[in-house]
Amino acid sequence: MPPRRAPVATTKLESPTVSQPRTTHVQRMEYRIGRGEMGVLTFEPYKSYLLPLWRFRTPEIARQSSALLRTEFERFGEEGDFVGMDMTRKFIQMGFTRAKRYANHKGGRKYDKDHEVLPNSEHHSDKADKEESSRIFKDILEEIKQDETYLRLKEQFKKELKEYKKQSS
Repeated sequence: MPPRRAPVATTKLESPTVSQPRTTHVQRMEYRIGRGEMGVLTFEPYKSYLLPLWRFRTPEIARQSSALLRTEFERFGEEGDFVGMDMTRKFIQMGFTRAKRYANHKGGRKYDKDHEVLPNSEHHSDKADKEESSRIFKDILEEIKQDETYLRLKEQFKKELKEYKKQSS
């Protein structure tokens, strides 16, 4: 049986039609910045809001997806929502890493059934597209990691979290 493959998107990705997520102070204080993309698929309501924008199948889809995610990143920044900015950063980072995995491993499978790393596949039909998709997300990721608003809100969030933990003890 051939491997399952999701249908290729034939329409353009669009901005969310729902309003941006709103969280309480307590919910925000439960958020952890983490390493890389840790927690990206677990922290609601941001996950459900951003996940439909995340795609990397072709370079064109990756361009649309990364542009929409970048727009959401900037909107969260305008609202002073660090958690939203960081969750968006994680989705962009995940676009980079997942596309890279699919470039390196046909079908995206990095491990075999025994959890051993499979060798990189050098010549498969999607390799060039996935490499390009990965580069598109990586370029955006490098830009947003240096964003002044992001860096300022990150430090502010860390201080706020430290104070919250101190008061909660």
